[in-house]
Amino acid sequence: MCSALSLACRAPSAHNCQPWRWLLAERSVQLFLDLSRLPEVLDPTGRAQVISCGAVLHHARIAFAALGWRALVHRLPNPAQPGHLASIQFSPRDHVAPELVALAGVAGQRRTERRSFRSELVASELLTELRAAAETEHGVLVRAAEHRSVVLESLRRAGRFRESAAYQSAIAELDDPEPVLPVLGDEAVFAVLATRGDGVDSWLAVGEALSAVLLAAARDGLVGCPLNHLGEVDEERDRVRETVLGGAGHPQLVLRLGWPASEAPTPPTPRRVLADSMELLPIRR
Repeated sequence: MCSALSLACRAPSAHNCQPWRWLLAERSVQLFLDLSRLPEVLDPTGRAQVISCGAVLHHARIAFAALGWRALVHRLPNPAQPGHLASIQFSPRDHVAPELVALAGVAGQRRTERRSFRSELVASELLTELRAAAETEHGVLVRAAEHRSVVLESLRRAGRFRESAAYQSAIAELDDPEPVLPVLGDEAVFAVLATRGDGVDSWLAVGEALSAVLLAAARDGLVGCPLNHLGEVDEERDRVRETVLGGAGHPQLVLRLGWPASEAPTPPTPRRVLADSMELLPIRR
């Protein structure tokens, strides 16, 4: 169990805050949101942190599946505890699909790529695979295509929220660098990751979809960088919703996808020791 959770914790998180807490029993795991991991000014609604927990939940499902366990997930199991995001029960699998093992393999190697991408087009067949990965997790991945400049401008406008003194003071205390907004000079694909709703359940789902897309991309040799700026400014989210999504759904984040420009991998960002985010429940006899 600890081996699977260690791999799961390689999931991406907002500002690398890793806002998850695990409670472990003999054949179950409870996932809780830990809002103490990020200053409120950086994520006033907790939205980005719930998305991060969705990503770690999907990583955990893949990690346990690769080890031969089927995960039955009950999301938001306790209305009285909104921070209780998931209850996971386990049973043995009769067969482990090779594709699950492959995804678990790339989970430990995947990195958020903030550098420039290689000027090489991403084939439409690969984008179709990534859309399917998002849809499996109840997300919607829409390539910006002709609306690329609109998305970039909305990201830049939304990024002004981060220029406040309070924001800059909070960010200075973190280890994770701020993603630099890209320019139009390479062949990166900009895609909007959206959901049909916009509550905690949708935020959790889009985190799982984000993980599914990033792992599928990494399996195919692509790299990606999630950009969460839109979530902080309603006006820009609405603009992207109308322009890219045709007024349907709720944009949660933008993904920048493409081919790595360098053979040298991006250094891994630090992760918490698993024991810092995990608690063992006593076994009942």
